[in-house]
Amino acid sequence: MAALLYYILIPIIYLVSSGPFWLVYGMSSGLYLLLYYVVGYRKKVVKENLQKAFPEKSDEEIAKITKEYYKYLCDLIFESLKTITWSEKDVRKRVKMHEVEMMDRLYEQGKSIIIVMGHLGNWEWAGPGFSLNYKHQLYVVYQPLSNKYFERLFSGSRTKFNTKIVPRKDTLRNMISNKKTISATALIADQAPTPVNTAVWMNFLNQDTPVFNGPEKIAKMLDYAVVYMDVQRVKRGYYEVVPTLLFDKPKETSDLEITLAFNKLLEQGIRERPETWLWSHRRWKHKRPVN
Repeated sequence: MAALLYYILIPIIYLVSSGPFWLVYGMSSGLYLLLYYVVGYRKKVVKENLQKAFPEKSDEEIAKITKEYYKYLCDLIFESLKTITWSEKDVRKRVKMHEVEMMDRLYEQGKSIIIVMGHLGNWEWAGPGFSLNYKHQLYVVYQPLSNKYFERLFSGSRTKFNTKIVPRKDTLRNMISNKKTISATALIADQAPTPVNTAVWMNFLNQDTPVFNGPEKIAKMLDYAVVYMDVQRVKRGYYEVVPTLLFDKPKETSDLEITLAFNKLLEQGIRERPETWLWSHRRWKHKRPVN
């Protein structure tokens, strides 16, 4: 069944991916009309999440963000398909990387880094932008797809510009085995950790929220600098990625200092550009365990 689904969809995927950007975004607008007005995909979840995160906003403001979110979600889907066939020229035109001198300085110092980021903006486009503009060897930690055919397809698109990918379960093993390489390991760290009874809890978007502290532990263990990557959409189809050096001496930080600093910056970005964060998951389904 997995193979059948793949061979049915692959001609359509390539047809969409190889189309000009104006046509791709036209199809995205059509999908938005379908998802928002006809299917109503997870609209209740999105609205509840937004109301919890922004209790100060009116119903009209929440409704506006909800619509903008669905438009962006559809763009994100089609932009991800576009990565299968896009060129280096496309990447350089549409993804601008900032702080090249700062990143070069870390490289010249022989400092490997851990990149912390969230599902804010198009994280899929940030990878190729990084590999084409910075000197560090990029490793992206990801969750493999269950369908091996689609897994092979999207793994190919993610590694097209010398980016390497690492299954989440192999993160630490890979980092230790590549300790002699001056590398950057990217971790998207805004999903609910499991098990929640061992998670770090903080106030995030007005909610008691469990957050990952794995990146902090690894940074201290390996003495890797910690860089936050903020992926900002400047207009439809164009992004700027702004790295911020959080800590270059992680072993000198206090407990949870790295984790809290990352999440505060992520929260700030979400407040500034709420429509570009993934709201269609049940963000606050877990409750802090009672001791």
